[in-house]
Amino acid sequence: GRQDLTPRETGYSLPAEWEPHEATWIGWPHNRSDWPGKFAPIPWVYAEMVRKLTPGEIVRVIVESRAHELSARRVLARAGCEESRVEFFRLPTDRGWTRDAGPTFLVNGGSGAVAVARFAFNGWARYDDFRKDAKMADRVARALGLRAFHAARDGRDVVLEGGAIEVNGRGTLVTTEECLLDPKVQTRNPGMTRSDYEEIFRDCLGADNVLWLSRGIVGDDTHGHVDDICRFVNPHTAVLCREENISDENHHTLEENRERLEGMRLEDGSRIDIVFLPMPSPVAFDGRRLPASYANFYIGNSAVLVPTFNDPKDRVTLGILAALFPGRTVVGIHAVDLVWGLGTIHCLTRQQPAARS
Repeated sequence: GRQDLTPRETGYSLPAEWEPHEATWIGWPHNRSDWPGKFAPIPWVYAEMVRKLTPGEIVRVIVESRAHELSARRVLARAGCEESRVEFFRLPTDRGWTRDAGPTFLVNGGSGAVAVARFAFNGWARYDDFRKDAKMADRVARALGLRAFHAARDGRDVVLEGGAIEVNGRGTLVTTEECLLDPKVQTRNPGMTRSDYEEIFRDCLGADNVLWLSRGIVGDDTHGHVDDICRFVNPHTAVLCREENISDENHHTLEENRERLEGMRLEDGSRIDIVFLPMPSPVAFDGRRLPASYANFYIGNSAVLVPTFNDPKDRVTLGILAALFPGRTVVGIHAVDLVWGLGTIHCLTRQQPAARS
């Protein structure tokens, strides 16, 4: 048959994050420049994430070397993690933000098989140290023996980070214009238009219905990732960040996104049930505002990990999400140190869906 069949033509699509996982992938931290002057607590935050995820699934940890693996094992053991539920893969990375550089795992609607959609990665069109991260998806696919589809358009690899898109697993995808369509700032795919992207989403991810929000939050060095503002929690419900304080610089952006989302429709033509998440009070370090957002949560098989910021709204948010995820433990993970790396829990994780028999 044709060598260039798309995932869609062969029956593959991107399932929603709440569908059953075989594993969660993370990259064990090693690049101190990601958390300048604040690296020491970071491995312990990762360990806490692993501890909460392993009751429900395997956690697959990417490490640099034998020494790096041993250091990770020591931290995990001291934090009380279930070691039999953690698997290590030695693959070189630059920074290891697995959500953005890692593989996009697809599932086949007929056979139930899992494959990888390999998007290119260019350091968010901002950083220079991405050559190893750019190979992460191919290396993981090879390590697992999975079929890999290369996302390309007109002979050029398509750059797309996992944090730039969010799906409900039924054909609807949400993204932002700021991240993908800005022709001047952090341009991922020069010359690619809205309809080009929509074709890629359809062919590679099985998403026919694309919803374009406007912009992301202040302090986000990715220039508008959607996983800091809007997330699906079931096929017809999305949580959306809202900033009540009108003098906060996120207020106007988030209100514009709300107006858009309220006018949008799901793949079946129905309205989206929208649940608002508060924003934490601004988190700053070294005079810089950081992209602190509760929307950067991760949905595991048995737990939902939510970034918390020593803020009264932490508790409110955990309550909202607990009501939306009956049957899963909704747990806060302290992210004040983590967010100095300009991302939190969703940015660090990548779900590998379970094959369906």
